Amino acid sequence: MAHAIRLVLVTVLLIAAFAATAQRVEGDRARASGLYGAEVTVNGQGPGERNGAFARGLLQVLQRITGDRGVNAKPGVGDELRRAKDYVDKYDYRQDEGVSASGAPSFKTTLVIQYDADKVAEIISTLGLQQWPTPRPKPVLWLAINDGRGARLVGLAQNDAARAVLDRAKARGYSLGLPAGNAAEQALVGAIWRGDTAAIARASAKYSPPMQLIGKLYRNPKGGWTADWIFQDAGKVLARTSSTDADARRAMSAGADIAADALIRKYAKPAKPLSPPGEFAIAFAGVGSTDDFIRLAAYLERLAVVKRATPIRAEPDTLVYELELSTGLAGFAKAAAKDGVIEPVGDDGTTTYRLR
Repeated sequence: MAHAIRLVLVTVLLIAAFAATAQRVEGDRARASGLYGAEVTVNGQGPGERNGAFARGLLQVLQRITGDRGVNAKPGVGDELRRAKDYVDKYDYRQDEGVSASGAPSFKTTLVIQYDADKVAEIISTLGLQQWPTPRPKPVLWLAINDGRGARLVGLAQNDAARAVLDRAKARGYSLGLPAGNAAEQALVGAIWRGDTAAIARASAKYSPPMQLIGKLYRNPKGGWTADWIFQDAGKVLARTSSTDADARRAMSAGADIAADALIRKYAKPAKPLSPPGEFAIAFAGVGSTDDFIRLAAYLERLAVVKRATPIRAEPDTLVYELELSTGLAGFAKAAAKDGVIEPVGDDGTTTYRLR
């Protein structure tokens, strides 16, 4: 009987071990997916390198969801990036093999991260960041390239030629579509080259939505490559720009940014705050010295959800502030819980705190 029990136990352990390793099958490669996934190149798999990559990945996700390339400069975002590991749902590593300039094999390690959608949404709501709603439009990319052999339209069959701008659009959180590239559409190269937006809009009428990113990429006489871009929506030109770079891929990828920025200006909205903003009287106990007062004042000054902090009343061991809160009492409570500088006390923990 004992032998049978041991046999069953060994069998269970073997099955459990197999289940743990069978999550990845040969040929299955870890890849980020959706708005809350990120891929970051790392130099190793140690905790320090990993935590730094978590922060860079979270920044990618926040930029994608808010549409704001400069979101890292917003108040409070730096603090959240420093605690990025708290928002990770799962992660994995991927080894990519390539060839160096000398022809020797090269290897790159990528950390693939999936962040917790609810926790990221809480960051955005707590800090009052803007949000670019989903689903997002998929503009049509009308791109003509002249590498010295004459201008040609990039259609679906030539999608790899536009890979740089297509991938950049995905990194910004949306997708670009390509025209079929039939003979009639190939004839539109001249319209693209002279910036005839009306002709492109008419040709694009069979595609949805009525948004077009129109670009022409060509060799710059002074060296490198230049791409001229026009983004229009329903026949109205929303943005124009040019990008020049020694690398054709970088010159091309800039087109995705002009479309993203125009879409964000039109569609992005402030996230719904956790609770109504306003002015609130909040008491802080445990303030018994000048050092305590300085520490509390400095803390309130750096809290992103606090727009203004004014001391209004002093009581024994307690200081009452009037706080103007951008995301209300719930937002303040969420922010305070992460830092451990103050803690709620009493029955009404949202308006009375103690300095730790």
